[in-house]
Amino acid sequence: MAHAAANLTDREESGEFAALLEDSMKEQAFEGSVVKGKVIDIEEDLVIVDVGLKSEGRISLREFSTPGQDPEVRIGDLVEVYVDRMENHDGETVLSREKARREEVWVDLEKLHTKGERVTGIIFGKVKGGFTVDLGGAVAFLPGSQVDIRPVRDVSPLMGTPQPFHILKMDRARGNIVVSRRAVLEESRDEARSDLLETIKEGSVVQGVVKNITDYGAFVDLGGVDGLLHVTDISWKRVNHPSEVLQVGQNIDVQVIRFNEENGRISLGMKQLESDPWEGVDSKYPLQAKYKGRVTNITDYGAFVELEDGIEGLVHVSEMSWTKKNVHPGKIISTSQEVDVMVLEVDMEKRRISLGIKQCQENPWAVFAENNKVDDELEGEIRNITEFGLFVGVADELDGMVHLSDISWEDQTEDALKPFTKGESVKVKILDIDPEKERVALGIKQLTEDPFEGAMKGLAKGAVVTCTVSEITDKGINVTVNDSVTGFIKKADLSRERSEQRPDRFAVGEKVDAKILTVDRKKRTLTLSIKARELEEDKMALEQFGSTESGASLGDILGAALDKSGEKKEEAPAEEEASAEADAKDDK
Repeated sequence: MAHAAANLTDREESGEFAALLEDSMKEQAFEGSVVKGKVIDIEEDLVIVDVGLKSEGRISLREFSTPGQDPEVRIGDLVEVYVDRMENHDGETVLSREKARREEVWVDLEKLHTKGERVTGIIFGKVKGGFTVDLGGAVAFLPGSQVDIRPVRDVSPLMGTPQPFHILKMDRARGNIVVSRRAVLEESRDEARSDLLETIKEGSVVQGVVKNITDYGAFVDLGGVDGLLHVTDISWKRVNHPSEVLQVGQNIDVQVIRFNEENGRISLGMKQLESDPWEGVDSKYPLQAKYKGRVTNITDYGAFVELEDGIEGLVHVSEMSWTKKNVHPGKIISTSQEVDVMVLEVDMEKRRISLGIKQCQENPWAVFAENNKVDDELEGEIRNITEFGLFVGVADELDGMVHLSDISWEDQTEDALKPFTKGESVKVKILDIDPEKERVALGIKQLTEDPFEGAMKGLAKGAVVTCTVSEITDKGINVTVNDSVTGFIKKADLSRERSEQRPDRFAVGEKVDAKILTVDRKKRTLTLSIKARELEEDKMALEQFGSTESGASLGDILGAALDKSGEKKEEAPAEEEASAEADAKDDK
């Protein structure tokens, strides 16, 4: 009996052990798997879930929420949880709602990734190098370069909103998922681009978004295709920089001006959607008509004046003022200033209007010409001194010029300017007035008589005069006539005799008679010849005392002439006669 009882006890113990072993194996099988549990309580930030094991599990309340939303869980809800460990150090079952959801989602994501299909996710956080995206329970990484086709400065409008993504890479062992929003946008853009290129044509009006602004225009995204809107096609009005009218992200309507199908380049225009203000401009703005305009832009060569919206004309710097020359336009007028202008020219083909400001004002040159005449004497201030003369004020804003050659009768070099200083008053005579060329010629030397003209009395070409030798050179001699007029006798003209054509046979101060060959009034000089005088005397003597029939020699004729004048007769050697005849031939 005792033995039987012992055997019964052993069997009972063995059965309990087997049951315990079975329960233990069952519990171990639960670890690492997803099971269903019931929410039995919610304590502050913890959710108590019963999964039918020895103890309940405690899960953080935040694991039951999706990014950007409040937790959605109530007592009695059946939820799927992941059994992380059967017991922790407190003897509690460790459960996870996040891991359960991740396990569910991973299977679906792997299928979509294999097929290359898009997934939906929500950007909920920012990390180094990018952002975190919730893919329905699985957390993925979105690199910063994969957020958009273009760099995005502010991602906040994209966060918390469900959006499509492409999975670039998945590693289940490490739990890594990399996604791209840019890939989805590029696909959409390529599709839109293909559709747009099939339908677009020159003249089409399309809507676009300003993508980028440069100095020369703006690039407009037409929905997958970029077009260039040049600055000159933004408005009929002058636009100095596209940023004056446009801003990045702005929606605008544009017209396709040109479309190159080969390279896909599209040129756009905004002003083409408005009526052309240049239609009928030539009849609307007749020549010589005066209008009021507003200065819109100033350059080195002039200023642009707006006559109406889209219609501008150029006032060249030479047409701004009657008196202010070589002055930058910015010193005469200013931007936004209202000015009176006259229409000078209209070129419809080049779309240009030439305007003048000074034509709307009284011409001071014409006024001066009315009130003054040539030979009038004035007194004015020396306003400027240059290497070629003096500028003297003849009216409030008018300057006349005294040329270097009109300062002194004697000195025609820059030395004539030395006695004058800027700011001093000087008397002048008006030599010429030309209102069209805006010039007044003045003279200072004309206030006195020309000493050369007085000294030139009786000095004409062909006249024989008495000269005083002033300088001896190798090429001839310089002489003075009437004490003030200078002249020159070249070596060949010093005598009819070749042997006597030597400058060194003359002395400074010596008096000689010579014939005037030329008179240069501009240079105020004479050229003379002793040789010509001698030949002329020979000719006169021949005419008075000789005869072609008498057979008298030149010596006889000269001798007779000398006897008549009371001088001693000397025979002319035959050699001298031959020399004189040779010199006469040379002169001819």
